[in-house]
Amino acid sequence: MEIVFTVLILMLAVALSGFVTSLLPNALPFTLPLPLIQIAIGACLAWPGFGLHVSFDPELFMMLFIPPLLFADGWRIPKREFFMQRRAILLLALGLVFMTVGALGWFLHVMIPVMPLPVAFALAAVLSPTDAVALSGIAGKGRIPANLMHILEGEALMNDASGLVALKFAIAAALTGVFSLRAAAISFVLIAVGGLVIGAAISWLVTSIPGRVVKLSEDDDPAAGVILTLLIPFAAYLIAERFGCSGILAAVSAGMMMNFQSLREGIPTAARIRMTSTWTMIEFVFNGMVFILLGLQFPHIIGRALIEAHHDGLQQVGLLLGYVAAVVIALYGLRFAWVWVLRWVASRGAAKQGVANAVPGVRTVAMTTIGGVRGAITLAGVLSLPEVLPNGSELPGRDLAVFIASATILMSLLIGVVGLPLLLNGLKKRGDPHAAEERIARRHTAQAAIRAIDTAQENLSEQMDEAASARCTDTAARVMSLYRRRLEGLGEDEEPRRAARQSEMVETKLKMAALRAERSELLKMRARQAINDETFNKLMREIDLSETAIVNRKKGSTA
Repeated sequence: MEIVFTVLILMLAVALSGFVTSLLPNALPFTLPLPLIQIAIGACLAWPGFGLHVSFDPELFMMLFIPPLLFADGWRIPKREFFMQRRAILLLALGLVFMTVGALGWFLHVMIPVMPLPVAFALAAVLSPTDAVALSGIAGKGRIPANLMHILEGEALMNDASGLVALKFAIAAALTGVFSLRAAAISFVLIAVGGLVIGAAISWLVTSIPGRVVKLSEDDDPAAGVILTLLIPFAAYLIAERFGCSGILAAVSAGMMMNFQSLREGIPTAARIRMTSTWTMIEFVFNGMVFILLGLQFPHIIGRALIEAHHDGLQQVGLLLGYVAAVVIALYGLRFAWVWVLRWVASRGAAKQGVANAVPGVRTVAMTTIGGVRGAITLAGVLSLPEVLPNGSELPGRDLAVFIASATILMSLLIGVVGLPLLLNGLKKRGDPHAAEERIARRHTAQAAIRAIDTAQENLSEQMDEAASARCTDTAARVMSLYRRRLEGLGEDEEPRRAARQSEMVETKLKMAALRAERSELLKMRARQAINDETFNKLMREIDLSETAIVNRKKGSTA
C-alpha cells in the first residue's frame, strides 16, 4: 500500500509541476525551467514531516525510467539531421567522453588523494554524459538554433552508453585492481554494436505484429498494437543487457527503428494517432518523475555530507564546496577546449575548400559548452558504485563521489538556467529552416491528390448511369477545388496567394464555428440523455480530430 501511495504522490507532483510552469511566467520576471521546478518540488517532498522517503535503487531506476525516455528520444529525433551531424555527434559522444574520463579522472585523483584512481575514473565517467531533456526544459522549445540542438540531442543519446561503459570498466578496476585498455576497447565496440543491432531487431520484429493484429481485428481498435510498443524499450534494454550488450543503445536504436516502422503504409492512421498521444503522455510523466526523484535524493545526499563536514569544522565544508567548484570548472573547461578544437579543425577544412565563415562562432561554442547539463544518468551511475570491496571493507571515496556528482548536477542546471538565456539574448531567431521544403511537399501532395481524384472519378463514372456520373463529376470537382485553392496559396504570385489565404481564413472561421456548434449540441444531447456515452465519445473524437487538423494547418500556414 505504501508503494501505491508513493506512486500516486509522485504523479500528483508531476501534474502540479505542469500547472506551476504555466502560472509562473505571469508571476515572475524570468522563466524557471520545468526540470528545476520538478527538482524543487521533489526537495520539498523530502521534508521529514511528510514522511515520504523513496529509496533510490540505481538498477531499478535504469531499467524502469531510462529505456522508455531514450526510446522516445530516438523515435523523435530527426534522422536526416542526425546523419548529417554524425561526425560532430560522435566526436562529442565518444571522443569527449573518453577524454573527460581520462583527464578529469587524473585531476580528481591528484586533487583528492584519498580517492583511489579507479573511483576517480568512475566519477569522471558518470559526469561525462549530458542530459538533453534538462537542456530542452531550460532553453525552451525552438530557442537554441536547430543545428546545434540536433547535435546536443544526438550527443545526449549516444554518450549515455559510452559513459556507462566507461563506468563499468572503472568499477571492475576498483573491485579487481586489473584493467586492460585493449580488452576495454574491444569490449566497448562489441557492447555498442550488439546493443544497436539487438534494439533495432526487436523494434522491427515487434512493430510488424501490430499491423497484422489490427488488420485481423473486427473493430479496428489499435490498442493491442499500442500496448506492444510500450514494451519495446523494456524488451530491448533487458535482452541487450542479458547478452552483455548496451541496453542504453538498444533502447535508442529501437526508438529510431520505430520511427521508420510507424510511417510504413501498413500501420493504420488510428494506430499512429494513438501511439503519438500515448507516448507524449508517457514521456511527460516519466521525465517529471525522474527530476522529482532527483529532488527527493538531493537533500539527503548533500545535507548529510555537509553536516558531517560541519562536525569536522567549517574548513572541511569549504573544502567540499571547493572540490565541487573545481570539478565544475574542469568539466566545462575540458568541454569548451574540445569544442574549440573541433571548431578550429572545421575552419581549417572549410578554408581549404574556399568556404569562409562556415563554422560556428564563439557564442555557439559557449552555448555548446553550457548546454552540456547533467541529469538523471549521472546520479544513477554514481549511486551504482559498490559500497564495499570483495574483502568486505568500504570502497574509499564513494560517499565523496556521490556528493560531488549530486552537487555538479545542481550546478550544471543552475549554470544552464542563468547562462543560456544570456547567450541566447539578442540572437536573431531564424525562420523555419524547413519552410521551403515543406511548401514543396505540400504542393506535390496536393497535385498528387488532384490526379488521384481525377483517376478515381473516371473509374467510378464507368460503373454509373448518366445521372449518377454527373453527380460524381460534380462531387469530384468540389473535392478538387479544395486542393486547387491550396495550390493557389502555395504559388509564387502574390495576388492569388493573398486571395487564397483570405478565402482559407474565412473557411477556417466557418469550420471552427460549425465544430463548436456540433460540440455544444452533443453536450446538450448527452445532458438530456438523448445519446449514450459511446455515441457521444465517438462523435466528440471525430470533432476533436477535425479541429486538431484545422488548427495544425493554420499554424503551418502562418509559420
